[in-house]
Amino acid sequence: MSSPRAEAYIVDAVRTPVGKKKGSLAGIHPADLGAHTLRALMDRTGIDPGAVDDVIYGCVDTVGPLAGDIARTAWVVAGLPEHVPGTTVDRQCGSSQQAVHFAAQAVMSGTQDLVVAGGVQCMNLIPISQAMLAGQSFGFPDPFSTSPGWVRRYGPEPLSQFRSAERIAERWNISRLEMEEFALASNERAIAAIDSGRFDAELAPLPELARDETPRRGTTLEKMATLQPLEPNGRVTAGVASQVSDCSAAMLIASADALRTHGLKPRARIHHLSVLADDPVWMLTAPIPATRRALQKAGMSLEDIGLIEINEAFASVVLAWQRELGADLSRVNVNGGAIALGHPLGATGVRLMTTLLNEMEKRQVRFGLQTMCEGGGQANVTIIERL
Repeated sequence: MSSPRAEAYIVDAVRTPVGKKKGSLAGIHPADLGAHTLRALMDRTGIDPGAVDDVIYGCVDTVGPLAGDIARTAWVVAGLPEHVPGTTVDRQCGSSQQAVHFAAQAVMSGTQDLVVAGGVQCMNLIPISQAMLAGQSFGFPDPFSTSPGWVRRYGPEPLSQFRSAERIAERWNISRLEMEEFALASNERAIAAIDSGRFDAELAPLPELARDETPRRGTTLEKMATLQPLEPNGRVTAGVASQVSDCSAAMLIASADALRTHGLKPRARIHHLSVLADDPVWMLTAPIPATRRALQKAGMSLEDIGLIEINEAFASVVLAWQRELGADLSRVNVNGGAIALGHPLGATGVRLMTTLLNEMEKRQVRFGLQTMCEGGGQANVTIIERL
């Protein structure tokens, strides 16, 4: 007779406010930004930091101050016990969501009991794609095009998320106006959430920034209509794309034994976790098959899911996913998404899950689902159950 499956629980989660391009967090070292949420998480849970088995942080473009295993660096910069290790995960935009998966899998396997999962990104200090460009001085223009095997399979065309977003809009016949209306709604939802204090419980304010500063206040459809497309004669503009930003986020994942031993009260249970991939040149379509398979494996339908967070890398990504899945957009990104709140690459996964968890509690929703498109044509899906 098989033993019951071990469970993984979310004890608590916290994030910094999101700083905008050239904004309030632009000069903060990533180790210090990551350390801030680690200290806040330890304070909120009251856990003995020395009992943590591992720290798993998501981060992309790990060069300069993001290099050298930022998970480990942020932990020691936070002044926390030196014997606790850390490791850094790169699944591109899904890096910290994957950190949650690795943490939960470690707990569910019985090999660890308390794991911190989080992420940090300082896109003002290290702009997007710097790791992709770092090999140029060694004769590698990018990670792919000098591989004969890659070129045989996918051709010599450079990978571009902007082209991918444009191709999605074309394939699913999503108009520019439709994307701009979605972006405006994201902005309005985010501004309403910030101004009403809806995010306050999940934030660890910094001296430099107390609340998210990314929404474009005063934006209108008329203003968005004046923006130039990112591709010649295209539909996708910066107004319907996620923003350059800075943020860190962290959550504590625990086993049932750890809950009892440390007297912890969980806020949610990891109900399902999976990852699936699609065409790496299309790059941004994987949330569609990944969501379908996750729901099938979990024995659920979208009607069972009370709230959904799908990362707004581009409006076309969410709208294509919505058309394929038939999702009710009134339950999707209800407090705005990355178009308004920014996409701090390696931190976004846990930033989204922190917001999802808090909103599930406010609305007394039992199940929430999170997914996001990722470089390499991948997508993580996590379903959490509020307790």
